[in-house]
Parts: sequence; C-alpha cells; structure tokens
Amino acid sequence: MGRKLDPTSKVKRGPGKKAKKQQGAETELLISFLLFAEDTGSKRLSSRAKKEKKLKETMGLESDEDEEEEDDDDEEEEEEESDGDMDEEEEDTIQTNIDEMDQFRLPGAEESEKEGVLPLDLKSIHHRIKDNIDVLCNFSTKREEGKERAEYISLLKKDLCTYYSYNNFLIEKLIDLFPLSELVDFLEANEIQRPVTIRTNTLKTRRRDLAQALINRGVNLDPIGKWTKVGLVIYDSSVPVGATPEYLAGQYMLQGASSFLPVMALSPQEGELVLDMSSAPGGKTTYIAQLMRNTGTIVANDANAERLKSVVGNIHRLGVTNTIICNYDGRQFPKVMGGFDRVLLDAPCSGTGVIAKDPAVKTSKDEADIQRSAHLQKELILSAIDSVDAESATGGYLVYCTCSIMVEENEWVVDYALKKRNVKLVPTGLDFGKEGFTRFQERRFHPSLRLSRRFYPHSHNMDGFFVAKLKKFSNVIPTAPGGKGNTFSYECMLTFIHSYQATEATVATDPPIQKPSKSDKTKKTVTSKASSPNKKAQANGTAAKPTANIKSKGKKNLTTGPKKAKVAKMDGETVQEDKKPLVKSVDKTKPPKTDKKEGNKFEKKQGKKTKNPMKAKNRMGKNKFRKLKHMLHKQDVM
Repeated sequence: MGRKLDPTSKVKRGPGKKAKKQQGAETELLISFLLFAEDTGSKRLSSRAKKEKKLKETMGLESDEDEEEEDDDDEEEEEEESDGDMDEEEEDTIQTNIDEMDQFRLPGAEESEKEGVLPLDLKSIHHRIKDNIDVLCNFSTKREEGKERAEYISLLKKDLCTYYSYNNFLIEKLIDLFPLSELVDFLEANEIQRPVTIRTNTLKTRRRDLAQALINRGVNLDPIGKWTKVGLVIYDSSVPVGATPEYLAGQYMLQGASSFLPVMALSPQEGELVLDMSSAPGGKTTYIAQLMRNTGTIVANDANAERLKSVVGNIHRLGVTNTIICNYDGRQFPKVMGGFDRVLLDAPCSGTGVIAKDPAVKTSKDEADIQRSAHLQKELILSAIDSVDAESATGGYLVYCTCSIMVEENEWVVDYALKKRNVKLVPTGLDFGKEGFTRFQERRFHPSLRLSRRFYPHSHNMDGFFVAKLKKFSNVIPTAPGGKGNTFSYECMLTFIHSYQATEATVATDPPIQKPSKSDKTKKTVTSKASSPNKKAQANGTAAKPTANIKSKGKKNLTTGPKKAKVAKMDGETVQEDKKPLVKSVDKTKPPKTDKKEGNKFEKKQGKKTKNPMKAKNRMGKNKFRKLKHMLHKQDVM
C-alpha cells in the first residue's frame, strides 16, 4: 500500500528516478571490481571478502527499498490523478448547485402552510432574509418572473418580524428609514449590548490618573475616541465598576457615549445661566457643571419627583455646587422663570434608539405612542425656546436631543419649532454622525435640518441618538398674520356662524309680508287728493311719522319681536331720507308696475341700512365666511 499524502504537511522526499539509476550503476561496478579482486588474491582479500558480502547485503536491501519507493511513487501519482478528476467532477456539481441556489424563489402556498404547522427553523429564515435582500437590491436582474416587488417586501417583513421578534409596525418604520443593505446591520447591532463607558469627573481627577488607578484594580479599558477627552470604554473588569472606591469618591460617572454628544453641542461657558429641562438621572447636568467648572448657575428640572432623587445623589457624589434642582412640568416652565443663556432639552421619547437596553420596545410601540411622544415634544421644545434669552451676550442657544431614530420625533419636531418661533439651526460642532433628513417620503423639511446629526448603533457603536442645535434671534413670539377684523378665535367664528344660520332659519319660517292691494292704493291716493292743502304741506314738509305709521299699519301680519321693531325703525329712517319719491307717488298716479319697482328699490336700500356699524367694523371676509360655513355644513352631514 502506498503512503497517504497529507497536503498540509510538506515532507522532504528522497532522490528522484535518475539519481536512483545512477546509484544502481555505481554499485554494480563496485561489485564487479570486488569479484575480480577475489580471483587474483583470495588470501589477501579474505577480509575484503567479508566486507563485500556485507556491502552486497546492504546494497540489496537498498535496491529493494528503492523499488518499493518507485512503486509507491507510481501509485501516489495515479491516486493524485484520480483525486484530481474526482475534485473536478465535485466542483462541477457544486457549481451547478450554487447556480440553482442563487435563483431565490418565493415560497408557494403549500410551503407557507407547512411553515405555519412545523417548528421554526431560524437558520433557514436567516438565509432566506439574506437572499431576499440580495434580490431586492438587484431586482431587475435577479427577480423571479411574474413576481412583483411588493411580494418580496411582504415576505421580508414577515421573516424579519419572526427572526428578530419585532412587531409589524416597527419593522415597516425601519424599512422606510434604512436602506435594505443597512437594515440587517441595524437589527443585528440591537441584539448586542453596547460597551460600558464612563466619563471622567475633571472636577476631582484627570483621565490619565483615573485610567491608571482602574488598571491597577484589574480593569481593561481604553479611551473612547479622539472626539472626547473625558470618556473611557471598559471591555472587562475583575471588580464591579459601579462599586469601586474611585466611583464612590466621585471620580467618574457611568454614562453612555451618546449622552456626551448633546452637552458637547451645547458647549456651556463659565458664569452662564443654564437650564436642563429633563435632567434625570443627572449625567448631562453634572457634565455641564464640570465644563463650567462649578461657576454660574444650572437649573436641573424634571417632571418626575422620584427620578430627581438620583439627580441629587449624583450631584453630591461628584462634588457639583452650582446646581438648583426643581420639579416642574416642562411645558409650564416659562411661567416659572426664563432668561437662560442656554437650554438643554433631552425630550422623553419612544426609545427606538436604545432597543439593546430595553428589548420590550420591539413589541410595545405603535403609531399612537409615536404620535403621543411627538405631540409632547412639540410642546416642550416651544417652552424651551421661550425660556431662552435671545439677547444673551454669550448664548441664546437650545440643544434638542432624543434617544429615538424616528423622523416624527426628531426632524418633524424641529421643523415645527422653526415655523412657530424665531429660531434657526446652527452647526452642532460634532465632527461625526450622519446628517438629518430634509425630505422623508412625502414630507419636506427645512433645508437647514442637514445641520442636525443622527447616530446609529451599527455605524458608531453607540445608542441611537439625534442632536440639533438652535439659535434664538428674537424674543418676540410670532402670531398668525391677519388684518383688522380677522383675528377672531375659532369659538367666536363658530358662535357667529351658528347665530347667522339661526337668523336665516327664523326669516325662512316667518310668513311673507302682505303687500297693500291696488284698491287700497287707489283709496289712499283719492283721500290724499281730497285732503286740505295743510295736509299736503305736512307731506312735503318734515312730518314723516304719519307715513311711517301708514306703512306699519299695512304690515298687520308681521310676527311680534325684535325683527318687527327693527323693520319699523328702518322704515322711519328711510322715509326721512327718501322724501321725493313719496311725494311723486302721492301727486301722480302711476301704474302698479312702477310701484312694485319702487318698492323693490326701497327694500334693497333698507337691507343696506340694516347693518350695525359695530358689527360692520369687526365683520368677517366673505371668502372666510363661506369656507367656514362649508366646513360646518360638512361636519353636520358627517
């Protein structure tokens, strides 16, 4: 049997076939020479004969071994050739199998039914997710004929929800937010815990001294990066990091790397008045204090009184002496005090950036939670802006940050603040991070939102975070534009429209005014002609009351109420102004058609005069009135 070759072990082989033949020829010559010597002098060469025998025996053994080695080499070459042929065949079969596997096909109805019954195979689902994303990234070349992109997307959503344990709402949001090639990286990063990071308290020590002290205690650490001078990342430790003597002495604070960023963007200066609107548990507040070197004043506020206990403990432990702690609702804080140089608002959010810390976010959040958080954040950012003093010599800045990656809680909120207050976005001063969105699906935001920064766990190895820095340039709160008479509140508009509709309804239900008949008119004209000249003089003079009484007598069927008194009053006023047409109608008898026309003119003038000057001053425009009326009509129909 030949020796089995191990391709990994390189063994040095002996001489080749030519060298072996040469050795064989040399041995034959040597043997023949020795035999000739035996014949000539056997006595002399008796000792040599013994040597020759030994040489023959040894050379015979060597020749046998050489023949065996030659046979082994031949067998090995044959085996190598056969192995090479087998390998080529196997490679061809593997290549054909790979080509078949590359063609990803959607599972049919039977396969999906089997998946619902059989236990889940997470490896096959993970492999299918990768193949599906590969097809979607090269859809025109790798898609299955007759299948649409929506079918691949729906299968991908289902597999992602199954494999990573997310609800359907959050997976849809993440698919809209990330490219498909980046989506799996984000989901995988959320399955891994972020490294433990600490912040050096420069009020009590230096980072170099703290690192040496912790290394001596068996802590393996490194600086976080070039972007911070106080951060350290801890890989492993033989002692609990939250119970070392250095921790208890206040030389460092356990704090996530992403929490450094908003304070660095705020960049507080010594001697300023700073507000931390949502300060618990106190990591950012104490970082602000150490940057200010315990000068100036910091107001640490939080709406939750229980969480303020941790703020008090950390402030005492770290040796901060310039901080005031208060418990107010942030939305009402401008009523308490204002005039701050800088404000930091770490707004409460849905927590979609810290899924690694809180995996319950995967299934507990829905659209209502996102909208509720966004509404609260809009209220908080307006109150934070109102707390800033635009006329501050050194500040006038606001930093808005969240631990969420949702657009509704970040860019949308900042864009809302840009529209409602006199603020503008300025650079954050952070050298890394991705730019904020200026457009997302159908929404379009202010172009300056590219100055904001986004941080992701798969890109920057820290919790998902959003940071935006705003500069306030005026303390005036802008109001809705409108001219005189257009500053009605919504309730006033509703009451005005309802009252108008009620008056229209009463006018429609009132019986029509009975006009005097032709016989009554002729009677009146006859009596007026037969009257004395004194009465004529009264008709042509200032006596207008009798005519008003005549008109009011003609309206016998009018309903009593304020409308009747108003009509009577208006009749009196109009009769005083329009005297000449009345005199003509009395002096000259005209056909009834002309009387009707004059009556129509009279009624039109009367309608114009009925406007109250106070109402006319504060009246609403026709277009707005029509729009509101149309809107209310729709609400009534619905």
